[in-house]
Amino acid sequence: MNDTTPPQKRSSIPTFLAGALGGLLVLVLGAALIATDVIDTGDDTTTVERATLPTREVSNSNGGRTVADIYKQEGAGVVFVLSKQEARSSDSPFGSPDGGGGGEATGSGFVVDKDGTIVTNAHVVGESDQVQVRFKEDGDLIDAKVVGKDQSTDVAVLKVDPSDADLQPLPLGSSGDTQVGDAVVAIGNPFGYTRSVTTGIVSAKQRQITAPNGFSIENVIQTDAAINPGNSGGPLLDAQGRVIGINSQIATGGSQGSVGIGFAVPIDTVKGLLPTLKQGEEIERAFIGIEMIGVTEDIARDFNLAADQGALIQKVVPDGPADKAGLRAGGTSTAEGIRAGGDLIVEVNGKTVKTPDDVPAAIADLEPGDDVEVVYYRGDERKTVKVELGKRPSSLQSSQQQDQGGDTLPDLP
Repeated sequence: MNDTTPPQKRSSIPTFLAGALGGLLVLVLGAALIATDVIDTGDDTTTVERATLPTREVSNSNGGRTVADIYKQEGAGVVFVLSKQEARSSDSPFGSPDGGGGGEATGSGFVVDKDGTIVTNAHVVGESDQVQVRFKEDGDLIDAKVVGKDQSTDVAVLKVDPSDADLQPLPLGSSGDTQVGDAVVAIGNPFGYTRSVTTGIVSAKQRQITAPNGFSIENVIQTDAAINPGNSGGPLLDAQGRVIGINSQIATGGSQGSVGIGFAVPIDTVKGLLPTLKQGEEIERAFIGIEMIGVTEDIARDFNLAADQGALIQKVVPDGPADKAGLRAGGTSTAEGIRAGGDLIVEVNGKTVKTPDDVPAAIADLEPGDDVEVVYYRGDERKTVKVELGKRPSSLQSSQQQDQGGDTLPDLP
């Protein structure tokens, strides 16, 4: 056991001061015990108050809603999802894939409108040609059509006949307005235990996780609310019962369940995709076609770089946008595993690039065919080039196949 608790130090407090402090401790402890009814004061009056979720946004005099209230109202819009899956490889990027082998897989989803639209995770439905949903714990499974799917954000849209179910749409909030420490509620079907509720807080924002197609999902919400296999696709709600994310993955730490680190795809991302996915149309994303690493002061010094921050190009996809624009990758492998001699990107479309993540972020709202201005250093010379963005491949593997060197490209934007 790795105990980092420091050893106890011998007290040097004088005896009379220790006695005074001891008396004060007794008074404080006694007051606490009285306040918690451990000590009987003779007062038979007991007041019971239902705790509410702490929230920054107070919509009424009582503050946030109770978990029971949210579960009763918004829980009615959470559905159980059953799909038939093909077997997934053992090196799946998911910490919480809902079913690993072939056969049936289960997950969660939630209703977003009265027309019968349901949102879930793309990895929950997989490549299924048959998906069914259940609205009540003892209800019947009804058929649902997969009308749209985006592997790059792990989002899928289902459609049911509105006459087949009592549809209770969930209100969509804003993931951008959340803050670390805000209270959250997760509702889903972990391990088949239908419509279970757990609570927690927003542990962090702007995390990055791997999508089903191998690319990165940005601005992900981290939470300590218990999320387990079967929760995937279910809503992460704020203290007012508004959806702020889709529960998608967990860090398992080698276990089979939650260790208090869960990740939700931000609802702001989902809202931007919904109109297109509801129409069954493909989401097209811009693609620049490079692999990069971050630059530190040590790397800048060791490799004699012109700047101590930015994105150092390691590989360029042959015939990709960056390659056609003349950007160069490093050609000399070093003992540190870094390819030296590549261009160092420091700016994209007027936005400063401090880390490789800033490059895909700068083109996230652009489309294939758009031009971006890339500022970079080649040696000590500062250069500017215009790059015409291409269409992102369907998967990271597709882009890897274009790399004649055969190496993997783990972070292509």
